[in-house]
This record gives sequence, structure tokens and C-alpha cells, in this order.
Amino acid sequence: MDSPSRSYGQIGRSPSLRYFTIFVIISQILGLLVVISVAVWMGNYRGGFTWRSDPKHEFNYHPLFMVIGLVFLYGESILTYRVFRNERKILTKLIHAGVHFLAIIFVIVGLVAVFDSHNLPAKPTPNLYTLHSWLGITTVVLFCLQWVCGLVSYLFPKLSVDLRQWYMPTHRFFGLAIFAMAIGTALMGIVEKTMFSIMKEYSERGTEATLINFIGISMVAFGVMVAYVVSNENYRRQPLPEEEVLQLRND
Repeated sequence: MDSPSRSYGQIGRSPSLRYFTIFVIISQILGLLVVISVAVWMGNYRGGFTWRSDPKHEFNYHPLFMVIGLVFLYGESILTYRVFRNERKILTKLIHAGVHFLAIIFVIVGLVAVFDSHNLPAKPTPNLYTLHSWLGITTVVLFCLQWVCGLVSYLFPKLSVDLRQWYMPTHRFFGLAIFAMAIGTALMGIVEKTMFSIMKEYSERGTEATLINFIGISMVAFGVMVAYVVSNENYRRQPLPEEEVLQLRND
């Protein structure tokens, strides 16, 4: 029987982790492809980026920043406990919360951009009338609540051990559920933008239409890869030896 004090490095070389790095690398490639593709779409095909001097093109920050925040960075935050396997748990928690908070900043700027693009023109456009916008606001609210609940439960002021253990399955479930909502809402936004911008040209399968389809496929693949890595029990972060000692003391 292996000693409980074996090094974490030995655990990390388990045969069950043989393809872990490959899956993580694939997820990173897919996530970056999504972000770059949206930037190319908005920058090259939809007129580029400006701020409040041109509300129509200020809108282009909305899809880019929402994808960076609610898709790419959210996925990175979820992967934190798998990627930083050999780090102390408190450091992993801080990275997880920090990436999540960075995502919130991108989301806020993305929301400002879309509301400005509706409100600032001489002829304003109504806000929050589409299904995409309703689901989007719901997702953002849940996303922020998830961060606040995790912060209070696991970092500061931190709940008791029993309450943290009780809440953890709920925290994990809603983490993935909100991530799925974010991807679904982003796909709806892509379809909506396509309908408003190039509906007639879309059926001709031009370069922009192909890029749009590529973004959608890459986004779904990124989500599937993140969900697989975090749901695979073989890839779950194992406690470091000193953490096992602390757990025994708490018990």
C-alpha cells in the first residue's frame, strides 16, 4: 500500500493522467481560436472598433469582450483546479477567483458597449427585447452570484468545513451550468448578429459566413473540452500531503 506521504509529483505521473496535458492544450487552442476569430469578425468584417464617438462600431466590443469574459476566461477559471495541480490550494483558489474577477471586468465593458450602441445614436434602439438579451442578463447575474458565493464560502470570510463541503457540489454544478448558459447565449448572439447584418449574403457561403460558422463550432468544441476535463474523475486535483494532514486535524 502506498504511503499517504508520497510526493504529489508521483501522483501527477499517474497513467490515468496520460492524455490530460493533450486535452488541456487542445482546449487552449480552441479557446484562443474563438477569441481571435471573433476579433477578426468584428475588426475586419463589421467595421472595426471605436468607443462612444461611433456607437454603431462601439457595439463590436460587445461580442468580443463577452466571449473573452463569459466563454474563454470563464473556461480558464473552471480549469484552474485541474491545471494547477501541484500548487498549494490557497494559491489555486486565488487564481480561480482572480481569473473569474477578470472575466467580470470584460463582461462589464461588453455590457456598456452594447447599451451605448443602443442608447447613444440619434435614433435609439430599445434595450433587452430579444431572447438573447434576456438570457444574457440572466447569465451575467448568475455568473456574478457564483463568484460572490464562492468568494464568501472559500476565501473570505470562509464558511465552516461542514458548510463548505455541503455547498461544494452546488458550486460545481452551477459553475458548469452557467458556463453552458454562457456558450448557448453567445451562440444565440452570433445568430442574431448574422440575421441583422448579413442574412441575405449568409446563404451564399461567403468568407464571413464561413468564419461565423467556424466561431460557433470552435466555441462548442471549447466548451465540450472544458467540461470533459473537469468532469473526468481521473483528472481531479488530489490533496497535497500537507493538506491531508490538515484535513485529518479538522476531522
